Amino acid sequence: VMPYSCSKCTKSFSHSGSLTTHMRIHTGEKPYPFPQCHQAFSESESLKIHKRTHSGVTPYSCTKCTKSFSKSEHLRTHTRIHSGEKPYPCLQCDQAFSESGNLKSHQRTHTGDKPFTCASCDKSFTQSSNLNRHRRIHTGEKPFPCPQCEQTFSQNRDLRRHIKTHMGEKQHSCTQCDKAFHSSQSLVIHVRTHTGEKPFACPSCDKSFSQLGELKIHSKKHTGEKPYVCSMCGKAFSDPSSLNKHRNIHRGKQSNSAPAPALA
Repeated sequence: VMPYSCSKCTKSFSHSGSLTTHMRIHTGEKPYPFPQCHQAFSESESLKIHKRTHSGVTPYSCTKCTKSFSKSEHLRTHTRIHSGEKPYPCLQCDQAFSESGNLKSHQRTHTGDKPFTCASCDKSFTQSSNLNRHRRIHTGEKPFPCPQCEQTFSQNRDLRRHIKTHMGEKQHSCTQCDKAFHSSQSLVIHVRTHTGEKPFACPSCDKSFSQLGELKIHSKKHTGEKPYVCSMCGKAFSDPSSLNKHRNIHRGKQSNSAPAPALA
């Protein structure tokens, strides 16, 4: 018997505490912050495990390679890389997955279900991690600092790409000019400056773009969507560059309002 049912999805639980914890998936609530970094967690156990990333403790070691993990379930999942095991098949297509969470996320591509909704705008997402990344558009949070300079990033993948700029090595060279790049993706985008290719067409007008990000920003002009909100005055913008320019207005006002140094 599962008497405690979730009002947001079809899941039920035998204990009220389990339902309370589950509801944080939908609300995004994370009541367990870690004081040494900007991260917070929905469960106390997740906080305990996260602390190991700072202490470096990884007690669960793989017998096939040199990797070790802070959680036993991460080790179990990792071993499937070596074994090729994918025990979670999709019943609607021929795909299979090594993790149950990946299967659940994949199934939403069939159902169209987007249970994770942003409280600041009307966007919804199939995964909670996508919602968490999206929220940083509104908050301006950049929790991934570069260990070698002062830059910070809203996504870990952007940090990884940035770190390569410190490494100096650029393995991906353009055959049409002398430029080289840290990632193959950057090279592909650059080559379009030579070919003139613009593979991302706007469905609402005749414009097309060389990068998907440019199309996404342009599309907001048609929808009227303004997801980039100034935390100081509440003004909203359709693209991040306009928000950054606007923030400079506040920075200028702050510097102008600073008291002049006393004369000796």
